[in-house]
Amino acid sequence: MKKKVVVGLSGGVDSSVAAFLLKQQGYEVLGVTMLMWAPDGKEPRSVTDARKVAEHLGISYYVLDFTTQFQKEVVDYFTSEYLEGRTPNPCNVCNRRIKWEALMEWAGERGAEYIATGHYARIDKLENGRYTIRNSVTAQKDQTYALYNLTQNQLAHTILPVGEYTKDEIRRIAQEQGIPVAHKSDSQDICFIPDGDYGAFLERQIPEKIPGEGNFVLTDGTVIGRHKGVTHYTIGQRKGLGIAMGHPVFVCEIRPETNEVVIGENEDIFSCDLICRDVNYMGMEEGNVPGQCMAKVRYAHKGDMCTLEQLPDGNIHVHFERPVRAITPGQSVVFYDGECVLGGGVIT
Repeated sequence: MKKKVVVGLSGGVDSSVAAFLLKQQGYEVLGVTMLMWAPDGKEPRSVTDARKVAEHLGISYYVLDFTTQFQKEVVDYFTSEYLEGRTPNPCNVCNRRIKWEALMEWAGERGAEYIATGHYARIDKLENGRYTIRNSVTAQKDQTYALYNLTQNQLAHTILPVGEYTKDEIRRIAQEQGIPVAHKSDSQDICFIPDGDYGAFLERQIPEKIPGEGNFVLTDGTVIGRHKGVTHYTIGQRKGLGIAMGHPVFVCEIRPETNEVVIGENEDIFSCDLICRDVNYMGMEEGNVPGQCMAKVRYAHKGDMCTLEQLPDGNIHVHFERPVRAITPGQSVVFYDGECVLGGGVIT
């Protein structure tokens, strides 16, 4: 009897090829598109494209409505974090709370032992018995940072087929197999903010809670201008500030309690230290934090060496060997031992 696997079909080339590879390996593949954001009531292109892919591959296909859970777990989290002056990472929350938790529950009800996605990463079991996410074969398209929050149980029941391939190889497989989305471009934006205008999105979502204009101030408190609302800014931002200082300046702090945005010089946005909360232990065991490792403070960060210290309250203090640019509250810090994810948390 074939083992069942539920593949999250996003309508993109990566998840489509993941479904093809698993079918080729002998699995009974169930394709699922998780409907999470459809504010205009129309069928999203992701569903239309995924349905074509499922028909082409000859696999069963389902559309699951998770809009209510997505609003609560991801969108409400996103808006509340911005109101607190933080810059959240909704994809990391969505991966654990929606894509994995909800999809695994649905898969289990249908007798499927595994779920699979089109993420560029691999899963390993370490000598200490713990599962971890490992870098894909191509550093150019590595998505381990976005998966650091998965649990041991989730990893034990997950397959990541495209982690063994480069993006070019995945494209080539899609073309050779005639998969309908072989030439579809990659999505780069947060799914519920396709235009990338976070400020405008927040004003539509929670207009009654959005703080109005406030003061731009220097680090010593000197008022230098007016800003259009703290939700429009993030740490390290240089463009779009609308203030003329005669040289480049940057956002180095957001103070929602006083509705101030602090402006500083380039050196003001570098730091060696951070505290992270909500730590997820992946390759490392809780209470057994390694002294030294490499850490990334954002998706595009190549990583820097640091020392970890477990704090009594469960948080972790991270000290980098050299100053790191724009450490941003609300974003995630992810710890690595070589190619393997040790864990991570949310920067406070």
